[in-house]
Formats: sequence, structure tokens, C-alpha cells
Amino acid sequence: MGYLRAEEILPAAVIEMIQQYVDGANIYIPRRQENKLEWGAKTAYRCELSVRNEAIYRDYLSGMRMDALAQRYYLSEKSIQRIIRQERQKNVG
Repeated sequence: MGYLRAEEILPAAVIEMIQQYVDGANIYIPRRQENKLEWGAKTAYRCELSVRNEAIYRDYLSGMRMDALAQRYYLSEKSIQRIIRQERQKNVG
């Protein structure tokens, strides 16, 4: 995320109003609710996780044990259990 100079985009009156609350500090102005993006929307990581989770579920269905899956995918057994539960629900309903 890059920084913008307030003087270049805001009217002087707005800058003066902001300076009543914060003077000379960096502030974050959040996006409007209707413009917010879901997690992973700008990258392919969400898709990569989905592919990985499907592979974990396939390996589990083919008989691989949870401790072996945890070692293979560098995850905890709890995470493997959660992924299997989510994939099972996705495939059933």
C-alpha cells in the first residue's frame, strides 16, 4: 500500500479539520464497506489453498493417515482434521 500526500488530494479545509485530531501522523482511512474485497481476492493464494485442500482430502480418502498427511503438507493434525471436515461437508452438501 502506497502513501498519498494529503495536500495533493484533499481540500485545505479538510486537512485543517483532520489536524484538529491528528497532527503530523500517518493515519489509515479504511475502504467503504461496499468497496471491501474478500480475503485473497487480489491473489491466487485462495485458489492454491483450495487445490491443496482437495489434494489432502483425496489422499485421506485413498487411505493416508492423518499424521502422515500432517507431515506431508507441513500442517498440524488439527488443521488436517479441519480441512477433511470442510471438504467432506463441501462434497456431501
